[in-house]
Amino acid sequence: MRKFLAFGDVHADFDTLWAALRAASCVDGGGQPTPPVQAGLYQVVLIGDLVHPKNEREYSRLTGVPRFDPRNPDHLFVAAREQVKHLERLKAYQAAAPHAIHIILGNHDDAVLNTSYMLGTSGGLIHAEFDPEHGGLHLPDHLAAWMRTFPREVRVGGVQFAHVSPLPAHAHYDDLFYADHSAKRWYRDSPEYVRMAGLSFGVYGHTQMEGGILLPEDHPFAMIDALQGREYLELMLDPGQANPVQNVRAAPF
Repeated sequence: MRKFLAFGDVHADFDTLWAALRAASCVDGGGQPTPPVQAGLYQVVLIGDLVHPKNEREYSRLTGVPRFDPRNPDHLFVAAREQVKHLERLKAYQAAAPHAIHIILGNHDDAVLNTSYMLGTSGGLIHAEFDPEHGGLHLPDHLAAWMRTFPREVRVGGVQFAHVSPLPAHAHYDDLFYADHSAKRWYRDSPEYVRMAGLSFGVYGHTQMEGGILLPEDHPFAMIDALQGREYLELMLDPGQANPVQNVRAAPF
């Protein structure tokens, strides 16, 4: 029996992530994994999208620039610098317990590695801080190499952790992915996908949950992009059982 602690999309809100990790007893005051994490009794899963604040207000909070302009190279420099600083800290945290700290590749992480896709928001904000062609900076090579090691899913028996959904097509962030609106709607329109994939339970992010973590009564999955709502997911898993999920709950912090 092991405890899995899953945290939703970060989007450069690292202060909230560290607060959640502290609340879950996964990080100590020095930024290192706690003894249960080092021993593998606690398994930490970050569901992806480490980079790119979600809106202009969050960019301003990250950078200290009152009116963040994604087309101002000076603003982009500060946004990139601040994210690099926090990514370095997170990389060191994972390196201290790589057997117990798992980071899934989100589409925003992938877009930093593959700058042919310029991501943005419906309000017109673009995420250009790591795109040199749009005034941003290259992600440092050692951080890019680290991100390339992120898996697209983590499986524990019949339990899957993935960024978007159980569909293999949603694990590759290409033209088809960005043209397919089901990536944001599958959990409402086709929740049976989890059982159809032969899974006993699934944990996913990508779609922001305004009301907190979603745990449907009739379908075995959790939608956990709710870090901004100050919730993470706790699962007790026994991989030796036919139904490995012994307990699951949304944990406030």
